[in-house]
Amino acid sequence: MRLPLKIFSLVVALAMLLPLAYLLVRAGSVGLDKAVDLILRARTLQVIGNSALLAAAVALASLLISLPLAWLTVRTDLPWRQGWTVLAAMPLVIPSYVGGFALVAMMGPRGMVQEFLAPLGVERLPSIYGFPGALWALTLFTYPYLYLSVRSGLQNLDPAIEEAARSLGYGPVQTFLRVTLPNLRPSIAAGSLLVLLYTLSDFGAVSLLRYNSFTRAIYVQYLSSFDRSLASLLSLILVLMTVLLLLAERRSRGRIRYYRSSAGVIRRNPPLALGRWRWPALLLCLGIVTAALLLPAGVVVFWLLRGLAAGDSLQPVWQAALNSLYVAGLAAGTAVLLGVPVAYFSTRYPSRLASLIYQSVYVGYGLPGIVIALSLVFFAANYMPWVYQSLALLIFAYTVRFLPQAVGSVQSTLEQISPRLEEAARSLGLNRWAVARRIIAPLLRPGILTGGALVFLTTIKELPATLLLGPTGFTTLATQIWSATDEAFFARAATPALLLLVISALSIFLILSQE
Repeated sequence: MRLPLKIFSLVVALAMLLPLAYLLVRAGSVGLDKAVDLILRARTLQVIGNSALLAAAVALASLLISLPLAWLTVRTDLPWRQGWTVLAAMPLVIPSYVGGFALVAMMGPRGMVQEFLAPLGVERLPSIYGFPGALWALTLFTYPYLYLSVRSGLQNLDPAIEEAARSLGYGPVQTFLRVTLPNLRPSIAAGSLLVLLYTLSDFGAVSLLRYNSFTRAIYVQYLSSFDRSLASLLSLILVLMTVLLLLAERRSRGRIRYYRSSAGVIRRNPPLALGRWRWPALLLCLGIVTAALLLPAGVVVFWLLRGLAAGDSLQPVWQAALNSLYVAGLAAGTAVLLGVPVAYFSTRYPSRLASLIYQSVYVGYGLPGIVIALSLVFFAANYMPWVYQSLALLIFAYTVRFLPQAVGSVQSTLEQISPRLEEAARSLGLNRWAVARRIIAPLLRPGILTGGALVFLTTIKELPATLLLGPTGFTTLATQIWSATDEAFFARAATPALLLLVISALSIFLILSQE
């Protein structure tokens, strides 16, 4: 079984490196002197610093939000716990460009808050543009990556470990800090990595909020010049930052085991009674959900009602909705089918090759969608013209972009499953395929469902790849929202935005209901 897994994982990794090969070809034409001059420019160094600062701040803020939310919804008797579970994950469905627009419409000059406070004598609010706005928007709409990963880790953590710590005299706080939190390190690392890479590759929010990050600089370079070699070099620097993040994430895991070394049945931890802390916990959940979900959705509804009151015609969205569901479902299925073997090989057969395969899979997630799309346009136009502007090429682009979400979720779950379970099943006469089907697959179900849901939700709101690689006349909810907001028809953008929110909400509810 090891050899087929190695071959399959290697083929997947090579396919994921296709955009990187394009960048190397393009950047190679720049010349060494010109490349060094570009990298050492003060503006380039500033862009690198801006991007690194934003990514680190968003990851830290997301952790501070996700950890208490996950603990409250998994381990306590929080009132309406299942409802908060779904609502806390819902901001993931809001595209960054819609979230950025909602933030500007609320807090920007002449925004809704400014209009409300004007009769009270408030003439100007603090500027929302730049780093504060980008940090606010990206934290609110990316923390669910970390939240879902930590929830999965908490659900698979054996309560016997914590009970043993309590029997040795540890209090609740000591048990959490010295036992629970260290065992959540794989989940925190996987979720934080997704947040970091998403922040580095995001374009919509940083553009609307005027924060000069790497993706914005690359996009401007692509659009402003027929020679895209310099933009390719900038993209390679972004790839290098991605690789450094991957190395740091792998090192943070260390060689610690996160599964039980003894036999036993893993059971659910009984809910912890919050007591007098119930109301502060409810206020925390309500505050986060309001800021990340209710307010942006309220802005969209406001523009929808304003458009209806003005007599604007609403753009038909049903075909675009069906297209979005179709391609997102195909992308999620493809990512899971490719991601499970890669995660299993890199976890169960650690080696230098496995580490390289794991890192190669994550390279695409660190690239802006426009870079991946243009590289595939170049590849298809020159070598495979029959797949140009086909759904197959579009699904492949989605897979390159979002495969790490499936791999990271499955791997964090797999690391909590002891290999001794597989060894015991083999000793009882089951072959490797029977062990995978009857032992590993059921235990991996939470990670597979979480990974598939993440890929589905991010695919359904992906914009650059859909614009450049979609077949002629192929529209999705994301492209309708972008075209409407680009022309300042905010009321027209409201209908597909709300439908996108409803579809994604149903998908999250169905996934979390499996718990």
